[in-house]
Amino acid sequence: MLRLTEVRLPLDHAEGELRDAVLGRLGIAADDLVAHRVFRRALDARKSSAIVFTYTLDVEVRDEAGVLAALSGDRHVSITPDTDYRFVARAAPDLKSRPVVIGTGPCGLFAGLLLAQMGFRPIILERGKPVRERTQDTFGLWRQGRLDPESNVQFGEGGAGTFSDGKLHSQIKDPGQRGRKVLTELVAAGAPAEILYLAKPHVGTFRLVAVVEHMRATIAALGGEIRFRSKVVDLDIDAAPAGGGRIRGVLLADGERLPCDHVVLALGHSARDTFQMLFDRGVAIEAKPFSIGLRIEHPQSLIDRARFGKFAGHPLLGAADYKLVHHARNGRSVYSFCMCPGGTVVAAASEPGRVVTNGMSQYSRNERNANSAIVVGVTPDDYPGHPLAGIAFQRHWEERAFVAGGSSYAAPAQRVGDFLRGIPSAAPGTVLPSYRPGVLMTDLAACLPEYVVAALREALPAFSRQIRGFALDDALLTGVETRTSSPIRIRRGEDYQSANIRGLYPAGEGAGYAGGILSAAVDGIKVAEALALDMLGGAG
Repeated sequence: MLRLTEVRLPLDHAEGELRDAVLGRLGIAADDLVAHRVFRRALDARKSSAIVFTYTLDVEVRDEAGVLAALSGDRHVSITPDTDYRFVARAAPDLKSRPVVIGTGPCGLFAGLLLAQMGFRPIILERGKPVRERTQDTFGLWRQGRLDPESNVQFGEGGAGTFSDGKLHSQIKDPGQRGRKVLTELVAAGAPAEILYLAKPHVGTFRLVAVVEHMRATIAALGGEIRFRSKVVDLDIDAAPAGGGRIRGVLLADGERLPCDHVVLALGHSARDTFQMLFDRGVAIEAKPFSIGLRIEHPQSLIDRARFGKFAGHPLLGAADYKLVHHARNGRSVYSFCMCPGGTVVAAASEPGRVVTNGMSQYSRNERNANSAIVVGVTPDDYPGHPLAGIAFQRHWEERAFVAGGSSYAAPAQRVGDFLRGIPSAAPGTVLPSYRPGVLMTDLAACLPEYVVAALREALPAFSRQIRGFALDDALLTGVETRTSSPIRIRRGEDYQSANIRGLYPAGEGAGYAGGILSAAVDGIKVAEALALDMLGGAG
């Protein structure tokens, strides 16, 4: 099979034009083409007057060797790479111990699924509730201002990604076989089949709920076990004379000790109390950079017109997105993050007395507003002195936002024009806030460090040169966005085990090794593979 890349066709091309383009590119007759299928379809909207689809295709021809020889100098024609996933190990029938996975976000779910598929019968511990119960608790915060610290946007089955856009693209250079494995398992669990070929696939929040439940059922059918409301509060570590040690079990909040010698730490980026416990236990942790900022809302129609021009509203295009970057004069990078077309800004707090924002879209992406985080990079130089200092830094600004919002889980908000002029807002303009349980119009400069505010004020007009109308006076800012990524990294070696605790496998976004659903899931697969090989080798 041949892989054919950079096949470009107009937005409104007919179905048969794709086949004609394959024949023309390969220089073959129609009878010599056996079959073709779309591996990837991307949208090129850099010129809004001439939007095109760019295809990557897998093509079967009668004379593959002859076609390759004739096109030997064409870098867009090659042998189709092997993306079939193959398991690295199978559990022995007399397996004496079971691995433990902590967390059921994308990383934990895929680590657990892989271990179950390889026969290791994992025990998966989740501090929160099953996804549908968790959804009810999350609505309790959004509709009534009632926060459950153990069941919210951050904690519970599915992880933080469940209440998002369900984006499945990432910064991984080549997700390869593991990335393909993630996508095919999601489709098997009920995600739309188009995620296998779209360049920027998404699932949407409510569809993710059913997908997560299906994955849980698959793990259980393969001998795995998922325990909800099972918060890990301590580790049982066999100390080594030279420091470090070996994991021998985990202790749960209800007093149970669960013996185990292989543990996946798939915690997510908001498990602050667990980070503290790990630090107290001597697990090697270091501070890492992350970003903070605000959510911005525009009419989705404004973004559609800016990106698609006369094609705005075309049924094949859907709601437009964007990706923006600006390097401010004060040395800070400002960029859009977690852009949610046709979505809403959501309350994402996980601790009492703090306000956190995030973004969410359904599969249809048909809400009136587009929203995105506009965030500024911060580094350990901004919160020096302690590996967990970034957590204290986040908490400080979340508390400021809680007070600025009226101490009720309402969020502070401000019109963009007022933010740029440095004056408080009295009321929203034409762009109405989507955040629930509500907003309090104020001055957001009190909710962020001065250098972040300065970088944002410089970046917003600069972004208007890329997206016309981005700095619209009535565009709405809501604060604060602090959970872009984990503020720590749990150090691990090339074998994926903790730098100083054998049998402990830090994984995913919370451990500092991923950023989003796809990369977290891929990291979960990598860690499951390493753990399985270690169990079969009897290391430790």
